[in-house]
Amino acid sequence: MFLQYMQGKIRDRELYQRQFDKWQSEIKPTAVGYLGSTSGFTKDGDVVAVVRFESAEAAKANSDMPEQSQWWEEFSRAFDGDVTFIDCPEVDLISGGGSDHAGFVQVMHGRAVDPDAMREAGRTMESELTAMRPDVLGGIIGWHGDRQFIQTMYFTSQADARRAEAGMEGDPQVDEWGKMLDGDLTFIDITEPKYD
Repeated sequence: MFLQYMQGKIRDRELYQRQFDKWQSEIKPTAVGYLGSTSGFTKDGDVVAVVRFESAEAAKANSDMPEQSQWWEEFSRAFDGDVTFIDCPEVDLISGGGSDHAGFVQVMHGRAVDPDAMREAGRTMESELTAMRPDVLGGIIGWHGDRQFIQTMYFTSQADARRAEAGMEGDPQVDEWGKMLDGDLTFIDITEPKYD
């Protein structure tokens, strides 16, 4: 799997929605290797999207389509300024990946001290996470750059996630996971996620 992350400040929500709908009806049916996306607005007026493809080659093939280029030219006018794109060539799934039934999605940007050790710890802890956190429906971790990652977690609801997080304060496993981070995490909440 190949993951592409997108984030930009919205200027025109109506144009954004029109182009979003147009992509679904006109571009998506011809998309090569497209697996789906999770997107939504942040409280700061940004749009965040996590887009999944079968491979980097499939993502590039779609980007190179003339129809995609024409669509993006109009779509980009909905944003105020540049749009950030981050390609993640390595992807890990948590509990099978994301869920289109999640009522709340949280995106975390961070850097690992040792990506291999962090990935192994994640695989080891997955069954315990499922037992401890029934609010977690799954997740996706995309790796990019110098030990950097984008982790997208899918929850039953924001209230469930906040309640479960509060109950894990001081948990030794949480502390151990924190030691695997090189610096602080940046959190982005999507309270009304859209799935495609």
